[in-house]
Formats: sequence, structure tokens, C-alpha cells
Amino acid sequence: MSFLFRLLGRLPLRLLHGLGALFGWAAYLASPTYRRHLEENLALAYGPAEAAGILPAAVAHAGRGVLELPWLWTRPKAEVVGLVKQVSGWEHVEAAWQRGDGILFFTPHLGCFEITAQYVAARAPITVLYRRPKQAWLQPLIESGRGSANFHLAPADLSGVRLLLKALKRHEAVGMLPDQVPGMGEGQWTDFFGRPAYTMTLGARLSETERTTVLLAFAERLPGGRGYQLRFSAPTQVIDGSLEARTAAINRALEDLIRSCPQQYLWGYNRYKAPRGAAPPPVQG
Repeated sequence: MSFLFRLLGRLPLRLLHGLGALFGWAAYLASPTYRRHLEENLALAYGPAEAAGILPAAVAHAGRGVLELPWLWTRPKAEVVGLVKQVSGWEHVEAAWQRGDGILFFTPHLGCFEITAQYVAARAPITVLYRRPKQAWLQPLIESGRGSANFHLAPADLSGVRLLLKALKRHEAVGMLPDQVPGMGEGQWTDFFGRPAYTMTLGARLSETERTTVLLAFAERLPGGRGYQLRFSAPTQVIDGSLEARTAAINRALEDLIRSCPQQYLWGYNRYKAPRGAAPPPVQG
């Protein structure tokens, strides 16, 4: 599998995105469970009629997100960062650096979430939270594909949380995917597009770190495999108050960001599942 992965990485990104769209449709048609999650999540956020218009592009982009990984993880870092053709909102990053703040980047499963940290790492140190893959053969590819002098990986456990905190206290950057379902005891039930979702509280806790600026980041795929447009922005919601209030505000901010490019969100992800052993979501009246 590792050989095939590296072989795919030699193909042009434009071809991989084309094949990825076909792969996305194959997965959608072959898996009733995946198809159900994608359709239900889209309809929940947009209603059946509007969701039907978004669905074809969402299916294709989900496949592109898988098949672009060999390119992003096996090519030289400079070549990967060179795929960033446009950047907006970078002034938010520079302003935080000028203040001497640490930066907490929230990057949901939107667009190419792999390349945002690579772009930042080309300019300053960043520590990114990640989960070890279930397939062991992927681990060395992740380490070589993401790791660099400025790109540090923090496993999703207590040791990784310590690394994130240390990075913020050094006024460096930290990146995380805040819309992943956490393990039991690591989250709380908070609405996401109008339905209770077991939501990680780590982002809310890290946002309380002194002299930390919270920013949203995502990379939109450009048509024809031309590359990506990176977008950095301040949250649309004020993230303060209690842990519960901060977690809810983060979810609202993520919803606003996703609405700016819904075709490229990973709607097929089982966002509303409950971790094994977790209490069920509260009953809504």
C-alpha cells in the first residue's frame, strides 16, 4: 500500500483531483452508511432542496481530499507550499505575531486542511494535534509528509496536550481540527448545525491560554487542480466566558466558515456519533 501511495504521489495534482472526484462518487454509491451520513448532515444544515444542489460537488470534493494526500505527503515541502496561489486574511496572522501572541488555528474538515499548517510552517513553528492512523503503514508517511523543522506533531493524548500548551506559552502557533468527535470524557454535547454533537472541549480550554489569538483557517481547492486559496480569518463569534460558552461559540464560528464554502466540507463524516461509553445527548424539547 505504501508503494501505491507513493506512486500516486508522482501523478499531477490535476489528474489526482479528477480521479478523486470519481473515487468520491464510487464511495458514495458503494457505502449506504456513508451516503446516509452525507445526505442527512447536508439536509440538516441546509434543508433538502438546497442540500440537493450542494451534494454533487460535496461528493466529488470528498474524493479529491483523499487522493490529494499522496501528492501533499510525498512531494518536497517547497513544492507543496507552492500550490498556494492566493492568500487572504494573512494580516490577522502578522498582527498576532507583532503582538507577541501565540496563535490557535482552528481548521475544520473543510477544503484541503492538510496544506494550511504546511504554509504556516514555512514561516514559523507550528504544533499540530493529530490522531494516529488505524493503518500502521500510514504512520511513517504522515511523519515524513507533515514533519519538518517547523512542523511538529502532537498526538491526541495527554502528552500531546502538554506539547500544545507549551507551544502557546512560547507564543508559537498551534493547529487542530475542532470538528472531530473526541473520545469519551473529552467533550460535551453542543449543537452543531442545529443538532447536538459531541464536541471536543480542548479548543475551548486552549483558547483560555494567556496571550493567545484564535484564528480560523482553511484552504479552498481551486478548479482544475491549479492549487489552493488559503483563507485566514478572525472568528465570527466572541470566544469567551465559561467552557460551555466557549465550546458553543467555536461551533457557531465553524458553521459560519463552512457556509462560506459548503461544497468542500466533509459532510460524510459521522459528526453526530457518540463515543463508546459516553452519555447520550440531552433530549431536546
